Amino acid sequence: MPLDPDRIREQFPALALEDDGQPRVYLDNPAGTQVPRRVLDRTHDYLVHMNANAGGVFRTSEATDALLEEAHRAVADLLNAASWREVVFGQNMTTLTFAFSRSLGRTLKPGDELILTRMDHDANVAPWLLLAEDLGLTVKWLPFDTTTYRYDLDALDGLLSERTRLAAVNYASNALGTINDVRAICEKVHAAGGLVYVDAVQYVPHGPTDVQALGCDFLVCSAYKFFGPHQGILWGREALLERLPAYKVRPASDALPFKFETGTLSHEGMAGTLGAVEYLAWVGATMAAEYHDAYRHFPERRRHVHAAMRAIAAYERTLSERLIAGLQAIPGLTIHGITDPACFGERVPTVSFTLDGHHPRDVARRLAGANIFVWDGDYYACEVVRHLGLHTRGGLVRVGPCHYNTVEEIDRLVAAVAALGEGRARP
Repeated sequence: MPLDPDRIREQFPALALEDDGQPRVYLDNPAGTQVPRRVLDRTHDYLVHMNANAGGVFRTSEATDALLEEAHRAVADLLNAASWREVVFGQNMTTLTFAFSRSLGRTLKPGDELILTRMDHDANVAPWLLLAEDLGLTVKWLPFDTTTYRYDLDALDGLLSERTRLAAVNYASNALGTINDVRAICEKVHAAGGLVYVDAVQYVPHGPTDVQALGCDFLVCSAYKFFGPHQGILWGREALLERLPAYKVRPASDALPFKFETGTLSHEGMAGTLGAVEYLAWVGATMAAEYHDAYRHFPERRRHVHAAMRAIAAYERTLSERLIAGLQAIPGLTIHGITDPACFGERVPTVSFTLDGHHPRDVARRLAGANIFVWDGDYYACEVVRHLGLHTRGGLVRVGPCHYNTVEEIDRLVAAVAALGEGRARP
């Protein structure tokens, strides 16, 4: 059976909240999603029944060790990793990227080259710029076409050289919604002898992620973007992680993944992340049977999670179609992203726009007055906004549906923006 929005929404307590009689419409999801009961239950259970540091010989510590390993295994299922030892937890994607940029920096020499893009969140730009500044590395930039909102992969060919050591790219843009051809990028960069570091924060909540099929070397994501707690995650190829030096305290283990998990982690956050993957597995087991055969070679939870993400992508496409068609009908509104319905398989449902005569902050504030939550500005995708020439005009308004949103909520948003465009007092 397809996704059942009512059953889905029953799992998320926050979706039932109202303010002054107005239901909340959560379309701020690219910056962080709401959480299902399974996440709350896992977090509560950990803090009540097994709250302890790891590595001890007493009951709560042993229970903590078992839960932390299961959390690693759950994320390995989500990403189709070859081993749970390839999964590294951290404070957030940004902090993990800063840490790994320093570890990778130990393998680089002055004059080595990094390729960055004009489409990335700054968490996949600034760490590499600072590393280049510290080590005397050369930075090259991959642009995107401002009419197609896609990378020019022919331009990538011109950036690669025998000194290419790493390309940092995104799987899906947090501003434009574009899903990029990461596999093709990996093939090109690997042929030149470089590594590929993928920011998948915006993609993982919207489709199945298979690090083995992508062929990348590192991939980072955030649990709070896929219905979990505030938690960062990095996947890396085991052989690479084994070779890389880790910045850690001396008593810490040299084994994977622990050598990169510095200090005491957020155990409750890892428990909640396990709950998020279990929630996705429930979706796959109960509402995505049509996709099970495609993953029949996977173990049960892995099969259910990946089937769930296929079903989620299919449902969200209906939201994208409704949202983009509705916004395009509003005079003076420009969508900055892919709008051809035939190409909706190349985008996530995140949609950014500008509205003539209205500052993005004013649009967001007016929508908030109707209890519709959206973001404005550059959302840390400052290279994107500069490349579009919008950095002096307040950036964009970003609407980010996910699978717990409904067609009715999309219609409510579109009507509110249309009213604002017509100059009514409030949406």
